[in-house]
Amino acid sequence: MKIAQELEMLDLSIPGSGMVLHPVVIGSEDSWVLVDTGMPGQYGAIKELVQQAGYTAPEPASIILTHQDIDHVGSLPQFLAGSHETVEVYAHKDDQPYIDGELPFIKLRPQVVDMLRKSLTEKEYTEFEHAFSKESPAQVTHTVAEGDVLPLGGGLTVIHTPGHTPGHISLYHANSKTLIAGDALTVNNGELCGPNPPVTPDMNLALKSVRKFKDYDIEAIICYHGGIFKGDIQKRIDELTADVQ
Repeated sequence: MKIAQELEMLDLSIPGSGMVLHPVVIGSEDSWVLVDTGMPGQYGAIKELVQQAGYTAPEPASIILTHQDIDHVGSLPQFLAGSHETVEVYAHKDDQPYIDGELPFIKLRPQVVDMLRKSLTEKEYTEFEHAFSKESPAQVTHTVAEGDVLPLGGGLTVIHTPGHTPGHISLYHANSKTLIAGDALTVNNGELCGPNPPVTPDMNLALKSVRKFKDYDIEAIICYHGGIFKGDIQKRIDELTADVQ
């Protein structure tokens, strides 16, 4: 779905789950940036969606990871292995050690590992496990911090929004007044909601982070879980954060 000039929201289905993820593509037809990479094994599905949206470059020039969770970084190794050029990978410094395999993922629970083993071939699972281990080369090429403006898609402002993970980031695309929220916010039944509590270790901090969005002129929010939200955004942010200490 085209959200604005140089901004496309993908509808990426996870087979057998009924879940739809929403990575974002930013840029022009012949040079695009991917925000988040889906689950392991979704490399081909993402590329197909990007092509259907009219982008002609076969691979992203850069990848931005909003955070370390497996449904956001899962297909990163395939994108890096499948590209003939160097792909720049951006992530916050507080999540970089997890993405580079220096530390284990915070929320990779045994049941998720079991699901991956069942859904991937043995070769695919082995490649995934190796890519996020200490034995593999580092994958993040650039660490970002609060207030950085990335020279991508006409400018993307980094908003550090910890709570869901230590290094969670959201991105503000000033040209279209669009917030790419990652998992800092969700959309449920058409309503803008906070992050999913069962997978948010520090909910109070996560909602404090949401307050940062009040500093931006936002007309649309893209949530990785739930998709696009438009409406009285500032009022809804006030409601979500009213009881935060």
